[in-house]
Amino acid sequence: MAMAAANCWFSMLSSSTGSTSRCTLTSQRLFSTSRRPTYFLTSIVKSSKDRNQNPKQKLPRKTPGKFSAESEAITHKLPGRSRDESHLSNVDGQSSWKKAGKSQSTSFRSSGTQRKGNKGVLFDSRDQQVDTGNLQDAAFLNAVVKVYCTHTAPDYSLPWQKQRQYQSTGSAFMIGDGKLLTNAHCVEHDTQVKVKKRGDDKKYVAKVLAKGVECDIALLSIESEEFWKGAEPLEFGRLPRLQDGVTVVGYPLGGDTISVTKGVVSRIEVTSYAHGSSELLGIQIDAAINPGNSGGPAFNDRGECIGVAFQVYRSDEAENIGYVIPTTVVSHFLEDYERNGKYTGFPSLGVLLQKLENPALRACLKVPSNEGILVRRVEPTSDASNVLKKGDVIVSFDDVRVGCEGTVPFQTTERIAFRFLISQKFSGDVAELGIIRGGQFMKVQAILNPRVHLVPYHIEGGQPSYLIVAGLVFTPLSEPLIEEECEDTIGLKLLTKARYSLARFKGEQIVILSQVLANEVNIGYEDLSNEQVLKLNGTWIRNIHHLAHLVDSCKDRYLVFEFEDNFLVVLEREDALAASGCILKGYGIPSERSSDLLEPYVDSIGHVATIDQHESVDSAVSSSEFGYDGLLWA
Repeated sequence: MAMAAANCWFSMLSSSTGSTSRCTLTSQRLFSTSRRPTYFLTSIVKSSKDRNQNPKQKLPRKTPGKFSAESEAITHKLPGRSRDESHLSNVDGQSSWKKAGKSQSTSFRSSGTQRKGNKGVLFDSRDQQVDTGNLQDAAFLNAVVKVYCTHTAPDYSLPWQKQRQYQSTGSAFMIGDGKLLTNAHCVEHDTQVKVKKRGDDKKYVAKVLAKGVECDIALLSIESEEFWKGAEPLEFGRLPRLQDGVTVVGYPLGGDTISVTKGVVSRIEVTSYAHGSSELLGIQIDAAINPGNSGGPAFNDRGECIGVAFQVYRSDEAENIGYVIPTTVVSHFLEDYERNGKYTGFPSLGVLLQKLENPALRACLKVPSNEGILVRRVEPTSDASNVLKKGDVIVSFDDVRVGCEGTVPFQTTERIAFRFLISQKFSGDVAELGIIRGGQFMKVQAILNPRVHLVPYHIEGGQPSYLIVAGLVFTPLSEPLIEEECEDTIGLKLLTKARYSLARFKGEQIVILSQVLANEVNIGYEDLSNEQVLKLNGTWIRNIHHLAHLVDSCKDRYLVFEFEDNFLVVLEREDALAASGCILKGYGIPSERSSDLLEPYVDSIGHVATIDQHESVDSAVSSSEFGYDGLLWA
């Protein structure tokens, strides 16, 4: 079992067959011609008995991407990075984004591929040095626990149902007040979470209080008083320095007992987070991080927790590169939860920026000194659109000077990406920006909020929305759907919109016709799949809820759906409504729409929604604006 799971860890780089397992899906994406970076989240799965039986039956489809019950591992790959991410480089200075399509692949993998949560332990280490050479009896190791999670992920291709459940393990650690900390990907799509303490044979049921997808952190609670007897929560330490010793503790594959690996801090910088498709501060270490370590704590030489192990960097040209979520990010997550009773996310300024390294460029913009970054574009959904303009030069953020490479001072002798300052803020905070506009210096204020993604990387609530009209299945486009369907079946035009277009108003979605459930009422349309629907009876569609409202309120004889390139689908409204019940029964579908679409539609968009949809072409961000050192999102 362990060997089969371990083999799947490597199979993603070598598999090129037509298998329908998720591992194969990931490898297909890895060797595709897409020039975006490839990120992996893998899980060592503990199979249930029925995993070796026949896989679930899906409706007949022309597209690949079904899941095999024979696979010993479920691999979750998050497609592409968010638009505010700059790419990391390999040792030779080449971008991993440019190497994503090569056989010598570079990839990020979640270290907690066993998905067992680990919690950081509080430990009073005032002036007390822990002998990390002999950790066998160290008390703070008892705060690290093993996490057992049962997952049931949505089926994005057939959004009215879920996939077959599977189990995984990871690590977690105690932080006091009846709470544990682990990685978000360790408890993704959880239906049951249990934990087991070191040296104990009893498992305790845990409850997930909050998940921070961007920062890959989850907060758990355990009500059992027995579990907390004799427990000593971990104490968080400060951000480490380069070459500081680090010890990673968890429950990786290879055994059932606790594991300890040691190394040093190699680098501290803004890092790409594979699970959240975001960029936040990260600690790079050379201590071994293996599948199952995810969610486990990393300690300094004083026994203080300096972060949470969460991913590794795999490449033929590099080795021993692991990543830890620092305590600054962990503290931000915990404070966000305490403030709001839930996780609200890390804020964004919502601007596309360009470095000003060229002297002629600075002179043209009337920037007197070697500093500042150029505003190339402002997201319409951000508050910055009210105070910033294209051509402005940001020279300071809360009175911290911004260099011409888009960096700010960090830890006395270092410099770090300007986005680091934004990530220290909370949603709703106000930032003061010093800008140069037309040669004149001025200060403006902008409210920081989380970015609004036109195509989301994760679905709120876990289950995708859908609407079925006479066998036509409509659903919002999302990155998980693109991953499940495979890029080839989505089409280049739709994929380009997903990657590069910006939301023009809050609540905007790309609604697609996912598939057609064949019936007499929709004859001639059976071959349609993954096409964006633009209008219904001449009205531009804002989102899936708006489409449902338009269908429900239609009194016309025909339902006229308009797609790209003026392709039309026309249905007799009364015939379509009459046939819906028969179609649902024939395909075994419980409802014609998802539960969220049963709520009354509220027009919160107003006049903004009347903007001609063709303007989305002008608002699209070209591929040249991503992945180059001269451009970055903040």
